[in-house]
Amino acid sequence: MTAPRFLVVSATEGEAAYVPDGFEVVVTGIGKVAAAVAVTEALARYRPDDRPAVVNIGTAGALHEHHAGLFVPSAVLNHDISAEVLRSLGHPVTDRITLADGDDSVLATGDVFISDAEVRDALATRADLVDMEGFAVAAACARMGVGCRIVKHVSDRADESAMDWPAQVDASARILGNWLTENL
Repeated sequence: MTAPRFLVVSATEGEAAYVPDGFEVVVTGIGKVAAAVAVTEALARYRPDDRPAVVNIGTAGALHEHHAGLFVPSAVLNHDISAEVLRSLGHPVTDRITLADGDDSVLATGDVFISDAEVRDALATRADLVDMEGFAVAAACARMGVGCRIVKHVSDRADESAMDWPAQVDASARILGNWLTENL
């Protein structure tokens, strides 16, 4: 099987609604486990020397008031793993992945839907944005030996406004589709 140049990965069908024709799309489902399994499974269909690069598109919560619009993070971190404790027990844990061609923003990924301002503010000391799949996608790509870019559009402020996320997805999906058209 000859790999397409890019594999577009999204957590939900709504976020992938405006991916231009010609791209292979994988909809993973929500959360780190679903994303890691779906990306690994998709990439395993290709020969190791012919795998496509992955572009993860989707929405994200802004952890800072001044963040809005589209971001291409330079790093992604797994914010809800006890990395320091595990390291102190002698178990190496990767909880941060650096990404090429980013805009210097940091995306925090966790399985917790952030809708509380206090939780958001604590997380903002480590990152700019928050989602539920990015780190898992990047980790799967690293394991499978392929490049990964993450492109996120701010849909909410990771506070009580996050509960209106479903109503914001379509507008974000349009912007993400345009980014794919203009950049790939």
